Amino acid sequence: MTAMQAAVEGARVASGAAQSRGATVAGGGRGRFESAVWRRAVLVGTPDTVAALAVQWSLREGGPVPCGCVLTERTALTHVVDVPILGTVEELEALHRREGFTVGVVSYPESRASEALRVRSVLGALGIAERVVPSLDDVLEGGAGRMGGGGARRELDLVELTGRPPRAIDGEAVGRVLGGKRVLITGAGGSIGSELARIAAAYGPSQLILMERAENALFEIDRRIGKDRPTVARRAVLHDVVDAEQTLRLFVSLKPEVVFHAAAHKHVPLMEDHPGHAVTNNVFGTKSVADAAMAVGAERFVMISSDKAVNPTSVMGGTKRLAEMYVQHLHQRSAAAGGGAGGKTRFSMVRFGNVLGSACSVLPIWSAQVAEGGPVTVTDARMTRYFMTIQEAAQLVIQSAAIDGGSSACVFVLDMGEPLGILALAERFVRMQGFVPRVVGAAEGMVGTGARADGGAVMDIVLTGARPGEKLHEELAYSAEALRATPFEGIRAWEGRLPEGFDAATLIAEMSLARTNPDKAAVVAALRRHVPEMLG
Repeated sequence: MTAMQAAVEGARVASGAAQSRGATVAGGGRGRFESAVWRRAVLVGTPDTVAALAVQWSLREGGPVPCGCVLTERTALTHVVDVPILGTVEELEALHRREGFTVGVVSYPESRASEALRVRSVLGALGIAERVVPSLDDVLEGGAGRMGGGGARRELDLVELTGRPPRAIDGEAVGRVLGGKRVLITGAGGSIGSELARIAAAYGPSQLILMERAENALFEIDRRIGKDRPTVARRAVLHDVVDAEQTLRLFVSLKPEVVFHAAAHKHVPLMEDHPGHAVTNNVFGTKSVADAAMAVGAERFVMISSDKAVNPTSVMGGTKRLAEMYVQHLHQRSAAAGGGAGGKTRFSMVRFGNVLGSACSVLPIWSAQVAEGGPVTVTDARMTRYFMTIQEAAQLVIQSAAIDGGSSACVFVLDMGEPLGILALAERFVRMQGFVPRVVGAAEGMVGTGARADGGAVMDIVLTGARPGEKLHEELAYSAEALRATPFEGIRAWEGRLPEGFDAATLIAEMSLARTNPDKAAVVAALRRHVPEMLG
């Protein structure tokens, strides 16, 4: 008995048993199979996955019969179950011209996800509808959960993609800061906030307080922490930090000792269109949480800032710089007065660049574009960015809480290595997905790699042009800033002073009026008055 015959027999037994229990096989109800799109279907995949799929299909009563199978490799057999073998995936285009099939049912194991993507790309180019069925082994092993969006994808190795190895965290130092403490995280359902919550939960806080305004995101991170760390006391708080009065009431009730403020509006082009919202969330949301932390005598307050706060060219960057300045101001007040409620609140901020894999970052966007058959989009071939993984960023943020910044509120700057070219990163990503990148619309001298000698499937990378507010090159510190080392690798500190004559009351009063102004230009003008280095 050949390997394929054994697979067929095994699949027949398994599927027969499932049907005897009243189970349905992949493909949905009969009504779906009566759709015109199914009039000529072809099964595509490895010999084993197609054999299992053909057996499942054969056990359905009624409905169309597949016109054939297209396999990853040649075999001596002429049929799988009763379905004829038409040829191999390399012959898909020619087979389609000959057979005229209308839908491809693709089934690959997760280990061969890049091949599945190439096949799906070819099907899409030919105008053939597709359906993706995970292999039985992947379903049983839980791997099918990674086939999000209806198609197989390779699990990305971010170290390989960025060339950036992970850093170790000093658990002893972090444990002294978080262990046995009430730890509150705003924006706890976001990419960074949720990772901060997972890491903090591992260090034995007396209570983990998850504060988030998005109901579903809050539910999910609360569920995950409860599953992973069932012994950690936690509190899920559905709340928008912009509501200063309610924020203070909650802080008085919850009495957090360590606060990580991750809630913010972060998307640069979107904030260009909604500057009032950016000021409200990024400036006044930060003020609300920082004021409350100081009022209840929290020990530490750590604000998540951004490299876009340095010489900002965008509304988002400008509001982040204003938030930094306000936090610096509070730290000075706290240091001078001994802190609120009998304690001294130590304020700090952490700047870093782009986080790979976060919501609406390039990786989820590029992954979705590849799954849809392309093209992958890049704004400008000259653009560079600093990148790190969500996990590394969150680890270093938590690590920074263990650093005593002294009398000045430190801006901690994470070591993000050398900036990466976005185009080069996109080409590397496309290759990791099993395609040959081809740049479309590139300037002279800014071209992709072209077709490979082995004739792999091509994925276009389209240059779309920089969006409003975007820089070509980001900075982590002003050129005049002197960064000093800290006890922890990967974290440097800038003890930047507030601008001469800084007046927090005037800042807050003017920006409070500006944020409700329907004139976008007036909001931006107010930002520029308080952040004069903001570039146009």
